[in-house]
Amino acid sequence: MTAVRPGTAGDRRLPDFPWDSLAPARARAAEHPGGVVDLSIGTPVDDTPPLLAAALAAAGNAPGYPTALGTADLRRAAAGWLSRRLGVSLADPLGADPSVIPTVGSKELVALLPTLLGLSGGGTVVVPEVAYPTYEVGAILAGLDVLRTDVPPGDATGIALVWLNSPGNPNGRVLTDAELAGWVAWGRAHGVPIVSDECYIELGWDVAPRSVLHPAVAGAEHTGLLAVHSLSKQSTAAGYRAGLLSGDPALVRRIWQARRHLGLLVPTPVQAAMVAALSDDGHVAAQRERYRRRRERLAAAVRAAGARIDHSEAGLYLWVTRDEGCWTTIDWLAGRGIVAAPGSFYGPAGARHVRMALTATDERIDAAVQRLAG
Repeated sequence: MTAVRPGTAGDRRLPDFPWDSLAPARARAAEHPGGVVDLSIGTPVDDTPPLLAAALAAAGNAPGYPTALGTADLRRAAAGWLSRRLGVSLADPLGADPSVIPTVGSKELVALLPTLLGLSGGGTVVVPEVAYPTYEVGAILAGLDVLRTDVPPGDATGIALVWLNSPGNPNGRVLTDAELAGWVAWGRAHGVPIVSDECYIELGWDVAPRSVLHPAVAGAEHTGLLAVHSLSKQSTAAGYRAGLLSGDPALVRRIWQARRHLGLLVPTPVQAAMVAALSDDGHVAAQRERYRRRRERLAAAVRAAGARIDHSEAGLYLWVTRDEGCWTTIDWLAGRGIVAAPGSFYGPAGARHVRMALTATDERIDAAVQRLAG
């Protein structure tokens, strides 16, 4: 359990953008005769499925403002996807108290959620020991402190919000039903909202990830719980900025009302594309298979090169260590023309790992495999 940035209430200085510090490694990797293999940022590179593009174009005549609530078709499609793919039943998604709304991607929601919930000014946000940096950014923007822990704290004093991330970014860790249920019980006992970032939930490899909203975890209703989902990876649509927030209608309504005032609106054509994406499982399965093949090749090469892969049972990253400081590993990879993300970007507990993304073309993955064998 690690406290970070103590006293951030009143101190809204953001950390440096971490990827800027990779410039020297990128420059060294660029000297490789075959060019850079960039596995540092999980940006999709495959084509967006035609059904999304067609739906986007068909809805292109959109002279009026969209609503923050989302169209009825979108909320219906979202509820259908949650039920069909995740076994989650929402409470009246089309009712006056919404249980699901669209978001402008997931990152803006993560960064703004403490503010949207009215938590600004004091308290602590709990994040995983190894965590996506934007959880901390959102706390800082709201003037809150951060506590890093993978187990429910014994003392709940001052805790305003808990972030879970399963499958995890960067480490691909999947929380068990018992771990999720433990957090749910803790949050309800102390009146603390539990928010689960599940943006990689369609990409389970060694295990099947479970949503915090599933009845095996949450019980019969979703009091105190929220789940965040995204089409960026599963539908290869990061450029569309299409995400979902679902769960406790009381919490969703509070966030929806704030988003209305702020004008945080998903464009109407994007909402139409989301309907198409959430109603079709075939394109998700096809993209998942592409990532599976890349993962198998890259993981085998990493292990053959003498490194170890921890967790990584789901998601789009390999959590790799050579049992040395992460920047030493970054330099070792850069000498082979490969760029990864140092684990220190994700907290002190990541200081001896690097994150290698599967979001590169087959040709670039094959190049990385060859270089790791050299």
